[in-house]
Amino acid sequence: MKNASLTDTGTVFVLVHGAWHSSGQWAATQRALAGLGAASVAVNMPGHGFDAPLPTGYLLPGQPGLLTEKSRLATLTMDDCAEAVLSVLRQVRHHRAVVLVAHSAGGGPASLAAERAPELVDRIVYLSAFVPGGRPRFFDYLGSPENATALGQNLNLGDPEALGAVRINPLSPDPAYLDELRETHYHDTPLDRFDRWRTALSPDLPLSIPTTPVTLTAARWGRVPRTFLRCADDRALAPAAQDLMITETDRAFPGNPFTVRTLPGSHSPFAARPDELAAALAS
Repeated sequence: MKNASLTDTGTVFVLVHGAWHSSGQWAATQRALAGLGAASVAVNMPGHGFDAPLPTGYLLPGQPGLLTEKSRLATLTMDDCAEAVLSVLRQVRHHRAVVLVAHSAGGGPASLAAERAPELVDRIVYLSAFVPGGRPRFFDYLGSPENATALGQNLNLGDPEALGAVRINPLSPDPAYLDELRETHYHDTPLDRFDRWRTALSPDLPLSIPTTPVTLTAARWGRVPRTFLRCADDRALAPAAQDLMITETDRAFPGNPFTVRTLPGSHSPFAARPDELAAALAS
């Protein structure tokens, strides 16, 4: 990070969201970063945020077709998402130091962006995020024995291959489904705020994001200093799976090992404790 400090206004953080999220979920963290003197830009990956297309029956009574209607994001590729990250990185390269931050599934596009243009990134931070250093696909870690304790197995709807997306239902009328959604991703977010957070989610994650292999090299991605922020009580990506990614990546790229820090709480610290997250990023 070129010795960036909490009040170093020469540093900009480029924030990449995870599955079903958007740039908006970073807002509280960005306010906290601004209070510490740090600039930030949150990326919307294609098909997310206000540009996210919804299944045609998603907002209708009974949500007709939700289990079977092919996603309009089915043709989006990992390259498309990496290019969205690269576009922002090019815009902010005039800053003295650029720190790329990826959450969860955003680790794939962020890693590919850093592999393609390492000169645009001074540090990459993985916030309980996929690191393709040891295994090339996010699904390789989600399905590992180390992730067996993770929750959320009942959240995915329909056949992802047929839908072209990993689909969830943040607007589900089923209390049991919503309880699993909260326990998986937001268990330490105040209960009276959970409904607002879930309604900000999009239902579709392009299937290409967790399934496309990302190949990294020591000469490019491997030369970028990297930090892993572990989430100690993560119920979506188990701490053991996070540690597996760290261990396997450091084994594959021993010349530039992770700096590892641990945050308390869930998979979504930007919802539960954005001030602590901002402090960890800017330290």
